[in-house]
Amino acid sequence: MLFTDRADAGRRLAEAVRHLESEDPVVLGLPRGGVPVAYQVAQALDAPLDVIVVRKLGVPYQRELGFGAIGEGGVRVISDDIIRRGRINQSDVASVEREEAAELARQAARFRAGRPRLTLEGRTAIVIDDGIATGATAAAACEVVRAQGAARVVLAVPVAPPDAAERLRSKADEIVCLSTPYAFSAVGEWYEDFSQTSDDEVVSLLAQAAAGPAARAASGTPASVPTEQEVRIEAGPVRLTGDLVRPTATAPIVMFAHGSGSSRHSPRNRAVAAALNRAGLGTLLFDLLTPAEEANRANVFDIDTLARRLADATRWLRARAPVPIGYFGASTGAAAALRAAAYPDADIGAVVCRGGRPDLTGRSLLGSVEAPTLLIVGGNDTLVLDLNRQAQSALSCENTLEIVPGATHLFEERGALDRVCVLARDWFTRHFRMQPA
Repeated sequence: MLFTDRADAGRRLAEAVRHLESEDPVVLGLPRGGVPVAYQVAQALDAPLDVIVVRKLGVPYQRELGFGAIGEGGVRVISDDIIRRGRINQSDVASVEREEAAELARQAARFRAGRPRLTLEGRTAIVIDDGIATGATAAAACEVVRAQGAARVVLAVPVAPPDAAERLRSKADEIVCLSTPYAFSAVGEWYEDFSQTSDDEVVSLLAQAAAGPAARAASGTPASVPTEQEVRIEAGPVRLTGDLVRPTATAPIVMFAHGSGSSRHSPRNRAVAAALNRAGLGTLLFDLLTPAEEANRANVFDIDTLARRLADATRWLRARAPVPIGYFGASTGAAAALRAAAYPDADIGAVVCRGGRPDLTGRSLLGSVEAPTLLIVGGNDTLVLDLNRQAQSALSCENTLEIVPGATHLFEERGALDRVCVLARDWFTRHFRMQPA
């Protein structure tokens, strides 16, 4: 069984746990990758969603070997047998606990953004991850959830090796696993898109869930996240599908341009969009190519067509929302964004390019861009970095090149996408404040 992405895995997993709907469950996602899966399950079951933050306590001289785990609320699960056999003294135990407790508190505060932890006392808890490799973290999560008062613990995952799934049966009252392939080496091989889930994406999904009726009833949290509206955009001879979020009627809107047809579903784009939404900015994620056009790889590099469609979509949006507009471009979509921003009637407030190919815009057109432009490139994406430096030299508008140290083209490294989110948010908010509302 192959999953398109974590959202697809979550939708399929939701059907497999549908029988639990009558038990009024609480859905708990393991950060980070388990939360997008859990979000889909919670939506399908109309159940409250929370994050289950667990920190494994590793033996000091062999960190991958855990002698216990800790969870929120002072929950502590310790294996005295491993401590005894490993000859771990109590000062080392206390030192590891202090270190992990500090990280646990930081993660929990970051993910929940001030909301209280949902109570599990007497409830059915569905613990969800995006897959299981060894099962150590999932086992610790089940133990912590039970110690937090859950009456029934269900572990649900899309994929796991057969031996790990069997070992975990003693940790949960029920295990739901969609696929247990014998030829298993890594969770990511069972996903077409297994890109890193950022902290910002986790925060956004939890906030969206908290705005739903089931979560509000459980936690008392008021709705605070703007809803997403699917729209049909007229762009010349084609109609494009998009997802529009407007926090307020006067909020500036950032349009996302991507070279392939996957812009609307890209987890990286959605993570950035979520960060912009939290900052009070609207977003429009849409596909510049139709599914049929995307099948022809040459269309991804047809910058002129992509730019015309972006300009057409901008006029469509402006007719419905007369607010300041910015562009966020990725890959060849960055070239399309800059070319569209260079049109005489563009009136674009700011542009951000992530891992883009601004060199494909054309040197003469780059000189015509008036919108303040931020170029974000991974430090280890050397070829694209050189191309961005060349393109930057042709820009005459206000511009900055930000290099994310250690990041490669897709910003999959830990913390890299979070940095992109912060840079984009700060660039747009700073330049939109300079414009009249």
